[in-house]
Amino acid sequence: MKKIKAICFGEVLFDNFPTHSKIGGAPLNVALRLQSYGVEVSMVSSVGDDKEGNKIINYLGSSGVNTDGIQISPNYGTGQVNVVLNDKGVASYDITYPVAWDKILPRKYYESQLKISDIFIYGSLACRDNTSRTTLKQLLHFAQYKVFDVNLRAPHYTKELLLELMQPANFVKFNDDELYEVAGYLGSKYNSMEQTIAFVAEKTQTETICVTKGAYGAVLYHQKIFYYNSGYRIKVLDTVGSGDSFLASVIYKLFSGEGPQAAINFGCAVGAMVAKSEGANPIFTMQKISRFMNP
Repeated sequence: MKKIKAICFGEVLFDNFPTHSKIGGAPLNVALRLQSYGVEVSMVSSVGDDKEGNKIINYLGSSGVNTDGIQISPNYGTGQVNVVLNDKGVASYDITYPVAWDKILPRKYYESQLKISDIFIYGSLACRDNTSRTTLKQLLHFAQYKVFDVNLRAPHYTKELLLELMQPANFVKFNDDELYEVAGYLGSKYNSMEQTIAFVAEKTQTETICVTKGAYGAVLYHQKIFYYNSGYRIKVLDTVGSGDSFLASVIYKLFSGEGPQAAINFGCAVGAMVAKSEGANPIFTMQKISRFMNP
């Protein structure tokens, strides 16, 4: 099978928990999980000219992710997020602004890499600043298959921005709250999830929509057919990065040609395994994932 090539665009940062800090950011988490499956992944972002920025570049590089697309900003520091977990392990975020990843500048190098890549993954958070937003809009013209990770973090988005970012996407991933919020922007009056997903797909001409439902699994709508996984019973330690690993896993299986049902089953399993582990990027072998899915 031909090696899959992917580019992840957006925030790289430190998640600061009450007792420790961890390297994170949704597109970084997606990149690491894809790389763990043997996908050839490049990261497009920006860090500060500081020790935190060096740590992120070294961490990604040692994990096998190509860091040639990470800029070093002389004017802005590396991203920081203060994470608070409630008693169920669900995270809320205080995201520092402005930081280096808000100021990703255009480069011809990115365009040339996109032309030879299979997948381009981007999110809404990286567009909170006009500089990175403008760069992303330019890059979307060169991407072959575009995956939009709707990652709503108030107050860092607008209705207009979300609808604009959805238009070019081939694949859009929501959680259930995000789905209904965006569907409302599009004028949906539906209450059922299936009707809402089909409405959004029709309105935006999106071939594939995936919606996560927390402990209750996920729904994948692909070429007008629904696929379901009802989730896995686990004890949640923290949910940070769970949705990112889910997305990476679904995309990997779809591009490996294993089909939509296999993709959502695999994605839900890996997302659950992350949620029962500490941090966003625990390392799992394929054998460990298989044992989890088939105990």
